[in-house]
Amino acid sequence: MPDADPAPANLHAGPGAAPHADRLADLIASRRAVVGVVGLGYVGLPMVRAVHDAGYRVIGFDVDQTKVDRLRRGEAYLKHLGDDLTRQLAASDRFEPTSDPSQLGNADIIVLCVPTPLGQHHDPDLSFVENSTRQIARVLKPGALVSLESTSYPGTTREVCLPIMEAAGRRCGRDFVLVFSPEREDPGRQGVSTRTIPRLVGGIDAASAALGVSFYRSVVEQVHEVESAEVAEAAKLLENIYRAVNIALVNELKPVLSAMGIDVWRVIAAASTKPYGFQPFYPGPGWGGHCIPIDPFYLTWKAREVGMSTRFIELAGEINSRMPRQVVERVVEAINDDKKSLRGADVLVIGLAYKPDVDDVRETPAAEVIDLLNERGAKVSYHDPHVAAFPRMRRHSFDMKSEPLSPARVARADCVLIITDHRVIDWAMLGEHARLIVDTRNAMARVGKVKARIVKA
Repeated sequence: MPDADPAPANLHAGPGAAPHADRLADLIASRRAVVGVVGLGYVGLPMVRAVHDAGYRVIGFDVDQTKVDRLRRGEAYLKHLGDDLTRQLAASDRFEPTSDPSQLGNADIIVLCVPTPLGQHHDPDLSFVENSTRQIARVLKPGALVSLESTSYPGTTREVCLPIMEAAGRRCGRDFVLVFSPEREDPGRQGVSTRTIPRLVGGIDAASAALGVSFYRSVVEQVHEVESAEVAEAAKLLENIYRAVNIALVNELKPVLSAMGIDVWRVIAAASTKPYGFQPFYPGPGWGGHCIPIDPFYLTWKAREVGMSTRFIELAGEINSRMPRQVVERVVEAINDDKKSLRGADVLVIGLAYKPDVDDVRETPAAEVIDLLNERGAKVSYHDPHVAAFPRMRRHSFDMKSEPLSPARVARADCVLIITDHRVIDWAMLGEHARLIVDTRNAMARVGKVKARIVKA
């Protein structure tokens, strides 16, 4: 647990300071503050763990009663976090999960960890942020700190959350303080946690920033205060746009180099020997997850609002979005080379999750690939050791369950299509018994000599 630092001197009441600042500063310094975390998913539950580990009493709120019930029973529903977390929380007298928003009225600090998806036309869907803000505005304890962690466009904290709270008759600086501190979760990444990942904190005003920094410093190892909530919001978008455009770059290079008879993965490995000025990114079947396919379009939308264009970002989105279709075209070509048609072909997809070694299928490119294969008449099945059944998604719905992976099943497939390269997959077995493997992740490069025909896509 991080040491309890004394409250910074600039938190105590002075000209223009929030009247409740002294009290909240003391509660943070002594870890007697009650922290409410709104949203108990991929961002909220790790935040609960970090705050609880720091010694605070935590109220975990979620509208999904199933999650609340499972937490009370100590049952894990996010596999990458392990079973110990939920068991420890269930046994603790400092954690209370609830679906009753009135319980958040007992919190001195409220952290919003709710989804920010895209609408049908790539416009921001802030309904979760807006509804959560309205809920807490009705019950907010005087002097509470509110922190928005959900990724959004610059101005969301000030232009969306602040007016909602003030419409409830509360005033920032008098009745509450408000900051933006973007989440930086990466499900499945080894060796890091919410506590060890550096934090940005930007406030609506100086008093908000000071209290926000004090709280996060009590929970995580490094905190960087920035000039405003807008700077923190834009920084989070830049982090993910940087990844999106670099992924698009190698995705565009892949077919170009392939047409020249050059392996893009060998090119990336060669370029990676340079110790400066280059960071490797890798091609794949598309983009997925809670950040990369979504966050760049938040800035694109906001840019249009101020009369600007983001052509580079939009081009990256177009390239990454068309990758599932390119993968399917590569499957068609590979099956045709075997003098077969995709219609009626047995295609076994390896991996449903959007990244290796997790059960997270949010925005996974596998969903669109399977949709396109079905449209062309293929008989599609999948194997994923982390995803037993295909969950219902916003744009896709399949009645499918993961098939066991065996030599006989692999040999029966007309095409084995690798979408996600989970470490637990027996890649050597695939190479020994498959007839045709279309590999979007260069997974088979880790295997020596294989009998299967390998086509990279």
